[in-house]
Amino acid sequence: MVENFVHLLGTEAEDVERMVRVLRTFLILHMDHGGGNLSTFAGKAVASGRASLYASMASAMNALSGPLHGRANQACLEFVQRIGTDDPAEVEKFVRGELAAKRPVYGFGHAVLRAEDPRAAAQIALGEEVCPDDPSFRTVRTLREVAPRVLGENPKISNPYANVDVASGSLLYAVGFHKPEYFTTFFGWSRVIGISAQIRDERNSRGGRGVPIYRPKYIGRDQPLRRLD
Repeated sequence: MVENFVHLLGTEAEDVERMVRVLRTFLILHMDHGGGNLSTFAGKAVASGRASLYASMASAMNALSGPLHGRANQACLEFVQRIGTDDPAEVEKFVRGELAAKRPVYGFGHAVLRAEDPRAAAQIALGEEVCPDDPSFRTVRTLREVAPRVLGENPKISNPYANVDVASGSLLYAVGFHKPEYFTTFFGWSRVIGISAQIRDERNSRGGRGVPIYRPKYIGRDQPLRRLD
């Protein structure tokens, strides 16, 4: 699928291999998610009501379309391009300035992980092979070293480490995918495969009866409410 897509773009022959490697890696690393992710949960929840696979995937992709979910890799690329340097002192100054202005430092932190996302490490290793001298990738490399140290100074931040989005947008752009607004579509291609596989597994569970319909867990009147922020 990746090779066919790159071919349809009319890419110059010398760039094909790099584009295929980066996009294939991106799709594999974004393919599956355990279920807590917004798009995965939305697709599986709709499927649990015995909606068709197509309707379930439409729900998942609608969830992915929001700027806080599927747009994350594009936002990280824009963030890296705003930094515009790989000088450690300047990168640190920029990160501290964003924190002081109460703006997000894109590409860091994770709701579950408490260490660097291995998908980030895999993409950065690939970048060292295919585009080590690209300006944005060089910024990502420095950011990966600087940001966790700065973010780690705040005791309220439980995971200051790089996540899957830190390098993905920069890598795609570096090898020739120059329309960042299309990156969420790549994310969607990949996630459809992973979510569909989970739905098929769930429909075959419990001796073929499938999983029960998804329902939210309500908080009873006799239970104290918890702040979720």
